[in-house]
Amino acid sequence: MSHLTRLNQLINPVALALRLLPARGRLLMLALAAVISVALISIFAASLETLEERLGAQGWLLSADDTPEERITIVAIDEASLAEIGAWPWSRSDMARLVSGLNDAGVQLQLHDITYPEARDGDDELIAALSASRGAVLAQVPVLATNGQQEQNVRTGVMTFPLAGLDCSSSATANSTNSFIAPHAGFSAIPKGHIAPIVASDGGIRKVPAFVCVDGQAYPAMAISALLQAINAPNWSVTLSEGTGLFAPEQVLRLDAYPGLAIPLDEDGNLRVSYRDLPQNFRAVSAADVINGRIDPGMLEGGVAIIGATAFGIGDIVPTPYSGATPGVELKARLLGSLLDTTMPYTPRGADWMLGLLALMFAGITLLLASARERIAAYGLPIAAVLMPVITLGIHWQLLAVYEIWLGWLFPAMFGLLAASLLLLLEQSRVRDERSRVFGNLNSYLPSDIAREIAFSLPSSAINARRCDVTLLSADLRNFSAFGEARPPEESAALLHFFFVKAAGIVEQHGGRIQEFKGDSLLAVWDGQSASAAHSALAAGQQMQAVVDRDMPQNPPAGLEPLALGIGIEQGPALVGSIGPANRRTHTLLGDTVTITLRIQELTAELAQPILLGECVARQLSDLKPESQGSYLLNGLRIPHTLFAPAHDASQAEPPRRNPRADQLNLKILSGGKSA
Repeated sequence: MSHLTRLNQLINPVALALRLLPARGRLLMLALAAVISVALISIFAASLETLEERLGAQGWLLSADDTPEERITIVAIDEASLAEIGAWPWSRSDMARLVSGLNDAGVQLQLHDITYPEARDGDDELIAALSASRGAVLAQVPVLATNGQQEQNVRTGVMTFPLAGLDCSSSATANSTNSFIAPHAGFSAIPKGHIAPIVASDGGIRKVPAFVCVDGQAYPAMAISALLQAINAPNWSVTLSEGTGLFAPEQVLRLDAYPGLAIPLDEDGNLRVSYRDLPQNFRAVSAADVINGRIDPGMLEGGVAIIGATAFGIGDIVPTPYSGATPGVELKARLLGSLLDTTMPYTPRGADWMLGLLALMFAGITLLLASARERIAAYGLPIAAVLMPVITLGIHWQLLAVYEIWLGWLFPAMFGLLAASLLLLLEQSRVRDERSRVFGNLNSYLPSDIAREIAFSLPSSAINARRCDVTLLSADLRNFSAFGEARPPEESAALLHFFFVKAAGIVEQHGGRIQEFKGDSLLAVWDGQSASAAHSALAAGQQMQAVVDRDMPQNPPAGLEPLALGIGIEQGPALVGSIGPANRRTHTLLGDTVTITLRIQELTAELAQPILLGECVARQLSDLKPESQGSYLLNGLRIPHTLFAPAHDASQAEPPRRNPRADQLNLKILSGGKSA
């Protein structure tokens, strides 16, 4: 069993931390929280990344922009269009009619979220319509590997319109593939842009490659192609460079023909899709209405039209933070809109450092809370465990809403939660261990403050005492010796135990503490010589009297008096501390105040008063008008003392008075008939 215990201490981090110094044990828990956080993020990378993305995107929803997007219009191939024009795919003649309708409506640029991979009748008509437009961009689709699956071996059509200035052989380039679906060679003169998104494990689309390398050439995303086509760029030359500074993106793509535009990319060359705009911001018209001229004049004048399928039957549906079924064409509109507004969200280069710094701050906060007093740690650490993930997520949302910075939040949130939880576990275990090993024993024999002082100090042979003002209460259970003589010791012990437990609870309830139990009596202490302490001591004494009258046996064996309680209360200075050799110390309370209080208690039987008050405490209770009992020379003292009794409260039922004469006779009989 000892080997198992030792093994448990070695492999149990909490047990190991308890064996270390408190500061080192807490640091061990923080290190363990960091290791567990990294391990969880590594093991459950896909699930946790999805959680981070979904909760992180809520920042857009909380600060969504409801301004209508008037520059971009979605020309939807919807259910109504399919019902009117015919089933998809439409003929090239129908597509030519759609392109001509957009040309007639004054569209500046039309983007086709559609590929035309095979030659068909009517291609010449469609190509002529596209060539006659102010600007057009067709879709080509590099087939990227998704979720660990290998890319499909598909090569259809011809990939055209690559970017100049990018080296696809460099390790810093974007995604690459040898598989694609592109318009056939007849459309070679029409500008192209790829529509190959990065599909996350949950089916969501959050990133789009700014360019994809195919056969050593870098082909731009449709949104970038749209910008180049809109400004009639003579060449599609770009520059890719690394960002500089903590808040800069990992990479920056600049268009030589569009000075001042810096497109932020991540380390893989991807653009992040912004979901700041509400879905209803994007205006949509039915393709059938465009073909048949049923749109308002000037509605599309000078704008950008994105032609794409929105009908559910076609299958171009993706989940977004706003809906589980959003047409894919909306994502092209979002990406182009954020590029036009230069509000592209990105993750800064120093994101890991920032999140690490935030986690370090959380470590400091939890360390301070764990090092504080027990109550602060007990309440502060659980609150911190909840607040730190919320704070991290709030910072992420704020940066996203104001600066379009996607910082992330998962690691510091998880670390903060684990750090606070592990430190709370450690502190609770430490407290439990200390209380069980130290206070569980010392507190059984000594007041709690004395037990704490002894537990955390080294033994000494010197006097360790201090002078202080106290209010004392001495209570003695009268007639108990005679009771014990007539009853079994087990019954006497149970009765005395009951009295001590009740009395201790009453004293602590009124703010005092038990100094000592001695025989059938006790000594209780309140700090200070204040009126508050005096009232508390008196209230405790009166409650003790009520307990004795109500709960203690009042039918003693024949010839014995009932149990009664005598209480003396006084205030004054005393010496509190420990004396004796280092190997056998004793805690004690010394001084005249202690002696006077004990002597006052002894006179309660003689004066037939259950509670007697000394002169000092009586002055503090002047509002209760205590009644003087005369001046007495207390046993062992040379100066007379005036004693007082609490004023009788007529509103309370008076307990039955014992007959002193009969008591005296009983005592005489029990003592063998000796005269008084």
